[in-house]
Amino acid sequence: MNRKTNRRTALAVLGGSALATALSRAVEGKTPKRVLLRSSWQTVNIGDIAHTPGVLRILRDHLPEVEVTLWPSNVDNGVDELLLAEFPGLKIAKKGSKELATAFEECDFLLHGSGASIVAEKDLVRWEKETGKPYGIYGITFPRKKSSATTARTEEAIQQSIDVLTKAQFVFFRDSKSLELAKSLGANSPVMEFGPDGAFACDLRDDEKAEAFLSAHGLEEGKFLCCIPRLRYTPYWLIKEGRAFDEVKHARNEKLKEHDHAPLREAIIEVVTKTDLKVLVCPEDRTQMAVGKEMIIDKLPEEILEKVVWRPDYWLTGEAVSVYVRSAGLFGNEMHSPIMCIGHGVPAIVCRFAEQTSKGFMWEDIGLGDWLFDHDSDEDQEAIVPTVLAMATDPEAAKVKAAKARAFVEKRQRETMQVLEKNLEKTG
Repeated sequence: MNRKTNRRTALAVLGGSALATALSRAVEGKTPKRVLLRSSWQTVNIGDIAHTPGVLRILRDHLPEVEVTLWPSNVDNGVDELLLAEFPGLKIAKKGSKELATAFEECDFLLHGSGASIVAEKDLVRWEKETGKPYGIYGITFPRKKSSATTARTEEAIQQSIDVLTKAQFVFFRDSKSLELAKSLGANSPVMEFGPDGAFACDLRDDEKAEAFLSAHGLEEGKFLCCIPRLRYTPYWLIKEGRAFDEVKHARNEKLKEHDHAPLREAIIEVVTKTDLKVLVCPEDRTQMAVGKEMIIDKLPEEILEKVVWRPDYWLTGEAVSVYVRSAGLFGNEMHSPIMCIGHGVPAIVCRFAEQTSKGFMWEDIGLGDWLFDHDSDEDQEAIVPTVLAMATDPEAAKVKAAKARAFVEKRQRETMQVLEKNLEKTG
């Protein structure tokens, strides 16, 4: 039985379970509980795409009788089709639509999905004012700074966020530093705990595209690592219409791009010269193909390039996941590709820097602290290359470590859904 057959069988079993539960409720005269999921922030980053199918999968696996409506910010670039193919019963209610008005009337609970902050804070306020119904917040970072800028938020803005957190039935923070910050500022929701980023559960797949890509570039299953570049600030002005050029952020990127990518290049050289593995340099967002070419491919010795593959175009989450699960592991300067790897038991090393939120520290929360490195620390930077090489030379030990983290994440997912289930039982 191949992977696709296994996947269809698993979905059929889950679908059968959900149908059985729904039929049981119908016989008992019970109306299924309805959840409005506020998520899908943007599609230029496969990690931001992954939040939504991740949370949807957790809901499907643990609360299959619940009916879910997605309230997205953005599901363009074919993402809506991907979601509907994976979750056939999903309703999508876009901003200003009749479907959203209906969802406000019919849904029992609003669940704010994973993100870099309380991304849809204003929508939570609106939901509470217009419906008086409960809401919860799932797998977020809570930053002192704005998620899209370096300036600190005003005290008034912070207090509004604290009020929103406190009024929530539960808040699951994807890193413990966010949890500590929220508590220190006075947030007092009934349940405030660590809860994994929803992207850990993302299982979108596009095996056909992945296998075709790997075959075309001589990458064999289990015989390559993935490497993801990243600048300090994502240059959104290159990929988002109307986004103004930011001279300050650009200057910061230019100043530190060599500093932040030199250890990745060194790690690639060590891996391809001391093992039989190849390395795939691939993107997490639409700006990173160019970064990988400039900062990694163009600066590697010519003799190394025979075992290094550069992906020149963007991909969607399904193809990326299908590649990651065929790799021996991943390392780089991004966060959500490592999250999706660990969610499938694939080893993943994270490098971070001061410009990011505290989300990277979730690696400490799930038992992977020694796979987390800070580019702003000389000591950490020196440890990146030997750690990547250790992952490459002892794949079995790396897999055991990744599997342990995955098991912890899945345990927390079950526990968070138990909290949601109790809150749904209290509704109407």
